[in-house]
Amino acid sequence: MDTDYPSNIPALLTAEQLERRVAELGAQIAADYRGRNPILVGILYSAMVFMADLMRRIDLPLEAYAVTSSSYNGTESTGIVRITKPLDIDIAGHDVIVVEDIIDTGLTLSRVLEELQAEGPSSLEVCALLSKRSRRVVDVPARYVGFEIPNEFVVGYGLDYNQQYRNLPFVGMLPQNPE
Repeated sequence: MDTDYPSNIPALLTAEQLERRVAELGAQIAADYRGRNPILVGILYSAMVFMADLMRRIDLPLEAYAVTSSSYNGTESTGIVRITKPLDIDIAGHDVIVVEDIIDTGLTLSRVLEELQAEGPSSLEVCALLSKRSRRVVDVPARYVGFEIPNEFVVGYGLDYNQQYRNLPFVGMLPQNPE
């Protein structure tokens, strides 16, 4: 890999900040779900790094699955959320925690929560790494939130721009002209 690869992307959250906050979220979830076996449902692909780190910090038996959705074209949300791979397990009567990378407009998460709620879980909560409250179009409840961030397009730690930058160990702000 070219060593200059991330140099044009200023860090908003460092790898150390992310590690510390994910550990706190994992401990909080473990305390809240003590004696239960929650099911984590990640929204791929951007939540995969966060979900992998988070689940290792939850000291409980748990299951992990994923759904995929799409609503972005480049740096802009299309406003149309498509569930491209629905959940393929029965979650009726189970405690479910949706793991999301970022709550931006709230459209994607709202659509996923609607689909999952129809399956009859005993509880349905959200754990989001990032939240951009200033961009919210649909208010979605999130019990666990890692960081509130400003209205910047961010990449790294699983988040991408046209499938690039997911592998950065930090969350950075994408420059105006990334190409």
